[in-house]
Amino acid sequence: MKDTAIYIHIPFCDHKCIYCDFYSIISYENVSSYLTSLKKEINFYSNQYSRDRNIISIYFGGGTPSFMEPQYILEIIDHVRKSFNVSDKAEITMETNPGTVDKQKLAKFRDTGINRISIGIQSFDEDELKFLTRIHNAETAIRTVNDAAETGFENVSLDLIFNLPGQTKEKWKRNLEQAIKLPIKHLSAYSLILERGTILNKMVLDGKVKMQDEDYDADLYETTIDFLERNGFSQYEVSNFARDGFECIHNNAYWRYQDYLSFGTSAHSFVDGKRWWNYSPLTFYNKSVDLKGHAKIGEEVLSPNEMLDEYVMLALRSKGLDLVELENIFGKNWFDRNQKLLDQLKQENFLIEKEMFLSFTAKGYAICDEILSKLS
Repeated sequence: MKDTAIYIHIPFCDHKCIYCDFYSIISYENVSSYLTSLKKEINFYSNQYSRDRNIISIYFGGGTPSFMEPQYILEIIDHVRKSFNVSDKAEITMETNPGTVDKQKLAKFRDTGINRISIGIQSFDEDELKFLTRIHNAETAIRTVNDAAETGFENVSLDLIFNLPGQTKEKWKRNLEQAIKLPIKHLSAYSLILERGTILNKMVLDGKVKMQDEDYDADLYETTIDFLERNGFSQYEVSNFARDGFECIHNNAYWRYQDYLSFGTSAHSFVDGKRWWNYSPLTFYNKSVDLKGHAKIGEEVLSPNEMLDEYVMLALRSKGLDLVELENIFGKNWFDRNQKLLDQLKQENFLIEKEMFLSFTAKGYAICDEILSKLS
């Protein structure tokens, strides 16, 4: 049995935040038809992959999955369990936004089988929340985390965004200090990135918002790593930190180059070296699934060199690159080609090698994309 993760996209949302580039729609008229299509798509791929797959995680992303009624999520989970071999210990995560749940609704979500909650807080500062056009305030954010813990969710994660326009280091530290006071086991900290097509990108182009520079971003990032590691959170990926035993299984499936099947609008899958992706518009998705059983709009089969590049990139962006495993899978050519650059990066304290395991330092993580672009 091959360990495999499952992602399910729920595109429905209350409104579009200015920085968000994920596919979402502010309409609920197709909620029922979307559920029907999801089940059909799950059936299509279970016929191909269910026999030799051990499902280790199910992740509901969006959009805002927590806007849905618990019964809606339960129907999807039950259908996945009927269609695939889902491990008894599978991690089942739902992205949740403050302002969309209360304690009673959280309890019902827990009864569906969800055992991990990822709460999109982004900031505890009222001005920053208004800038990001979030629907909640700091009080609601804090209450949502506490409600989740009191409802019985042991595995609670939250998201924060740093390097907002005008954000001082002191303000960012206050966000981190507030976060670790809460009963959380995992924290994702993302730098604010301009994405094409977002409202924020237009605001910057129009001169209404000015982004802070890359050096300041790197400084805030190194501050984040230092603060969280001093307070009991280990970094296991560029943006993710966890207390011992609470690394996200679903995240690690991506970073450790494991297979994953994804269902829903705009979803991407990766199985046995083949990647494919779905239509984004919901109407196109529903029509395609109705006609063909799937909504695939494109695919690619990776070459050995492409697989090597992705394997290295994902490993270094997470906990690090096992050089023995790399050689066993791909041979010695990559290490021989890059040895001079790797030696230089180690001398300059961007990389550290210990017992044939290569990983970024905090300094290296801050410019990891630049470093990865130089490796061949």
